[in-house]
Amino acid sequence: MLRVVENHSLPRTAAFFDLDKTVIAKSSTLTFSKSFYQGGLINRRAALRTAYAQFVFLAGGADHDQMERMRKYLSAMCRGWNVQQVREIVAETLHDLIDPIIYDEAASLIEEHHSAGRDVVIVSTSGAEVVGPIGDLLGADRVVATRMVVGEDGCFTGEVEYYAYGPTKAEAVRELAESEGYDLSRCFAYSDSATDLPMLQTVGHPHAVNPDRTLRREALARGWPILDFHRPVRLKQRMPALSVPSRPALVAATAIGAAAATAGLVWYTSRRRSTVT
Repeated sequence: MLRVVENHSLPRTAAFFDLDKTVIAKSSTLTFSKSFYQGGLINRRAALRTAYAQFVFLAGGADHDQMERMRKYLSAMCRGWNVQQVREIVAETLHDLIDPIIYDEAASLIEEHHSAGRDVVIVSTSGAEVVGPIGDLLGADRVVATRMVVGEDGCFTGEVEYYAYGPTKAEAVRELAESEGYDLSRCFAYSDSATDLPMLQTVGHPHAVNPDRTLRREALARGWPILDFHRPVRLKQRMPALSVPSRPALVAATAIGAAAATAGLVWYTSRRRSTVT
């Protein structure tokens, strides 16, 4: 796993992560289809169709044409959805649906970048109402996601205000670099899809994660690292390992505990003697 140390006298840096099949094992949007069905937002036919789309996505990823068809389908499907209801459904089911499919390797990598002083940015084609809460769950500093147009009635119109896909992801990365002062030559990026080649080419340290065939071929040709993430794990299951103190801290804690116990014993003995007297 990557080990990096940041020199804080240098310009700021960031690590940019695609989300689906890079940080989590499934499509973030399609994962909520059952919850949207139970909440009355989609019918049974739409729920089955999204389940099939999830299967296709997991089996082989999605190329440009498939992503375009998925975008049009999802845009049409969410027309008329109440935005607040969507946010409530995502909030209520986030931990049950997303927590179990976070790659352990990705979570560790995010922690290492934070420890190195880098910002962590999630850059995803999925909608902001889904990506935002997932970013919070992961401890990301920022998210870039697709934004749908919301009408005066608080419902999606079915139109797309900003589509975070392909070249637009790279543009968002460059804009963030300009506004936040990131040195892109020292930044990192991670993705599983060849559609994210523009974003990967924008940074000095691109990485292919669980890459599709096209991205794997490009990564090999360019000498980019190829990472294999395959261990989804609940974040709370990682906490015991993450919270184990270092050896010096453990020794110090043991010493403090021993001192406290000794002080307690002295107090108890002296009090018992005074009581007996």
